[in-house]
Amino acid sequence: MEFTELQSALKDAMKAKDTMKKEAVQTLIAAVKKAAIDSGTRDNISSELVDSVVLKELKVAKEQVDTCPPECESQLEEYKLKYEIIKSFAPAQMSEEELYPFIKEKFGELIASGNKGAYMKAIMAELKGKADGKLINKVISDIASGK
Repeated sequence: MEFTELQSALKDAMKAKDTMKKEAVQTLIAAVKKAAIDSGTRDNISSELVDSVVLKELKVAKEQVDTCPPECESQLEEYKLKYEIIKSFAPAQMSEEELYPFIKEKFGELIASGNKGAYMKAIMAELKGKADGKLINKVISDIASGK
């Protein structure tokens, strides 16, 4: 996703007077700007940087939903809405069904070698931002154990 798309979404949310969406997008923009400054770029913000920050913020929002006590219903609803808004900006993730053939085809021989450190490093580098790390680990474990 391009940074300009986030800025446009902020303008649209402000015009629509959608406070929750405005706040969620402002959070994303601030996080992207901070990450850009930390990486030494200020003007040319890459789409890869935006995607990685959006995924990181999505993970934070998911943790908020998961850790919110059920008796705080209004807070939980707010967290869920924020999560859904951020999710709409996140890049598409590979499903478990897509991961099995991809990993078997591309890394089958490496997994068969039995060097878990080597194949985990290679696979995680290849799939960074394309699939959830826990799901990747589960699929790799299943393939390594012969499932």
